[in-house]
Amino acid sequence: MGYEDGCDSDRPDRLSERDSMTEHLGGTVIPTGFDVPVEPLRRAAHYTGEPGCIAEARDFAARFLEQLRTEWCAAPDGRAGGELLLMVSELVTNADRHSDGPYILELEGTDSCVTVSVYDSSSALPRRYPKDPARVGRHGLEIVHALAADVSVERVPVGKRVRARFELRR
Repeated sequence: MGYEDGCDSDRPDRLSERDSMTEHLGGTVIPTGFDVPVEPLRRAAHYTGEPGCIAEARDFAARFLEQLRTEWCAAPDGRAGGELLLMVSELVTNADRHSDGPYILELEGTDSCVTVSVYDSSSALPRRYPKDPARVGRHGLEIVHALAADVSVERVPVGKRVRARFELRR
């Protein structure tokens, strides 16, 4: 059997100096000239704002997280998976409620973090309200800021983009 599940190749007994691998000697990594940066996993989905879109976006993010587990060996800490889905839900809900058109959910991830970007057609930047447990509603950005390692908002040609970086291991 191959040295990776699903591979038909056999593990070489000894690597020559010309092989495109990285040798580990005495705890030192020696580049052999073929080190290639690995691209993060990227997926995007378009939503119209019809009923059910927020749940679809959450399901899309759950499938993305499962793909990260499989392809990147991501192992989110404890509640991280549920918190990521909550953050996606809050960002998509804001786009759904405050824009007059479709919106896009874009996910980019590695084994350690996921960047969630939501594009919508409104150029109005979201407002973050002061903490107020008595206030009904408008806690979405407060929740996103509490969960994310970093949050940014910027206007783009189609409206705006809200981007939040979420650490899978804390």
